Amino acid sequence: MVTGGEATRLVLRLAGAGLTATMAAIHLRLWSEGYRDLATIGPLFLLNGVVGILLTVALLVTPARRLGPVAAVTALFTAGTLGALLLSLTTGLFGFEESTDAELVGPTLYVETAGTAVLTALTVAAFSHHHAHHHRRRHGRTLEGTRR
Repeated sequence: MVTGGEATRLVLRLAGAGLTATMAAIHLRLWSEGYRDLATIGPLFLLNGVVGILLTVALLVTPARRLGPVAAVTALFTAGTLGALLLSLTTGLFGFEESTDAELVGPTLYVETAGTAVLTALTVAAFSHHHAHHHRRRHGRTLEGTRR
């Protein structure tokens, strides 16, 4: 039987993986359509795409008991990517200034903001579950609260 907490973690895991994959796909598309020719930014877009794919796979295959650290790393990676985009839109990043008129800037802002939020929620849920599970085991209690 699936508990409410398990269902929530599953939904957050799948949404986080989907948003991470979308972020990776956007970066790989932009890289292939010309960003690859930009000094520093080009290789970083390729790296973002590859790491995004790896993190997507990690989110999907990591056992529940080890999900917290993977979700946390993915949340930080996504937040860092969002921060880089915001810098490129305001002050510039590595000599590159992005425009809000660029084709995928709007969708990217939505995907990376949602990804950061969902993955942060997943991190909290995964660590809370892990902590509660170990607390119950350490104190000899089952899910129903009775002694083993």
